[in-house]
Amino acid sequence: MMQARLNLITADPLRLEDSVNYIKGEVRPVVESLHGSLGMSLYTNPELGVAVLESFWASREALLQSEQVASPRRHDAVRRAMGTVSVERYRVPVFEREAPLGTGMGLRLTRMDVEPSRVEDAVETYGDTAVPWLAETDGFCGELLLIDPSTGHSISETIWLDDKALAASRSAAAAIRVETVSSTGCVIRAVEEYGLVFSSARNA
Repeated sequence: MMQARLNLITADPLRLEDSVNYIKGEVRPVVESLHGSLGMSLYTNPELGVAVLESFWASREALLQSEQVASPRRHDAVRRAMGTVSVERYRVPVFEREAPLGTGMGLRLTRMDVEPSRVEDAVETYGDTAVPWLAETDGFCGELLLIDPSTGHSISETIWLDDKALAASRSAAAAIRVETVSSTGCVIRAVEEYGLVFSSARNA
């Protein structure tokens, strides 16, 4: 199954652009050339100085093997931003794209916890309920579900055409969160919003 490594970078807002340029020019081409790479995505909130850098992999083995190359470059990116980084690793059981992704699109990232014993049920419910509902919402461009089966930590990522569509979807997203909690017993931990810098992520 597709795997993802998510890097949450917190930075000095005045230094974030330097880090972003380094990721685009130096990190991206190297990481995307590695065996098993399925692309990368970078989202930022420049006002807060926060970035989400994701890399996608064809297998768990490919993800782990890439760490030797990715780790020093990740630390260089953080050093340039005078920031910090946390690294998380997930399976990606849901990956839907309705349109090609481009700069200026918006991301809503929702952090959730579900009981490990209910992970498979949660994935099935999410795919059967949340994704079709979102697909009917104006401006919807894509959806990913990232999950760690051993802990139940999970992340829903919805991608929107632009900031206006992202804002307009907030009511629908709130209703989906209520339905997801009711159906799976999960706990919502955080809701975050970002702008897309680039994405080459693919599911094959």
